[in-house]
Amino acid sequence: MDWPLAFIAPALTMMLLALPMPAPGLKKGLAVVVALLLPMTASLVLLPFLSYARWAGILLVALALFHTFYFTARGGSPVLGTFMTIGLTLVITVGSVQPDLLVMLISALGFNALAGVAFVWIAHLLWPDPADRPLPAGPPPSPRPPPTLAARNALRASLVVLPLTLVFLFSSASAAYTPVMIKVASMGQQATSDQSRDMGRSLLRSTVWGGIAAFLGWALLRAWPGLLPYTLLVVLAGLAFGSRIFRGRAVAPDFNTWSYAFLTMLVLLGPAVGDSPLSDGIAFGKRLGLFLLIAVYGTMAVRVFDAFWSRPSAGNPPIPESGRTPDD
Repeated sequence: MDWPLAFIAPALTMMLLALPMPAPGLKKGLAVVVALLLPMTASLVLLPFLSYARWAGILLVALALFHTFYFTARGGSPVLGTFMTIGLTLVITVGSVQPDLLVMLISALGFNALAGVAFVWIAHLLWPDPADRPLPAGPPPSPRPPPTLAARNALRASLVVLPLTLVFLFSSASAAYTPVMIKVASMGQQATSDQSRDMGRSLLRSTVWGGIAAFLGWALLRAWPGLLPYTLLVVLAGLAFGSRIFRGRAVAPDFNTWSYAFLTMLVLLGPAVGDSPLSDGIAFGKRLGLFLLIAVYGTMAVRVFDAFWSRPSAGNPPIPESGRTPDD
């Protein structure tokens, strides 16, 4: 249908469908769109600082990123947190270099967000949840982390994402790296997890598996270009990743890894088959290499941060004979 940035609509739809929750109502659906557009419009205030008082603008960007990650670290919705981070980083990196594309970017993201929510409603209408079986009780919801721990995890995510944001900010081709910035924003939300060891493995696995799926899809499309093979590829990937995201009526313990892997595939493959000024000049192989490089960087950055700033704990819990705490 030749939508601008059309690959964002299936990515947003997947993020909403990869959660064990009913279709969002009108209020929650609009909240998803607002969570994406509000940071983008609010970030317009930062552009004059980035142009005429760059260091003050960078400090404001760091504070804004911290608050988006703190929202998730304190128990907020990861989807809303990811949308806020995406909106903030895209305006900063694209608007500071190519402000003429900014209006098109905001309108395209808003349109794709509305389309994504609409397709979520359509999916639940076509495949409603069975009403004869109650949802499994599952474990009780985990309590909200204390402010100190949430602030630490938000600071860790900010320090991981901020250097990459600054690199694309100073790049003259920031608009072409829009899909990469979406990956950076999702990586920052993964970095708000308390277990850095699990986060590092999840980040690498999601990038590798998503990259493999995108590479195989790209190879097939080069041999058989067309809308039909592309649609079949997305359906096959949805079945493959979806069977690992969900387990029965609930989600698998490592569902985040596979949902981010599916997101990686969509963000890699979508711009490669589309025609957009925001994806020109970035070859598929170069984008895939950047994704892998960013995953390795994020894993190492989290390890370095945790080496210098250990996890705060309430009191002094006993250490088992193995030398590892129960949380490990």
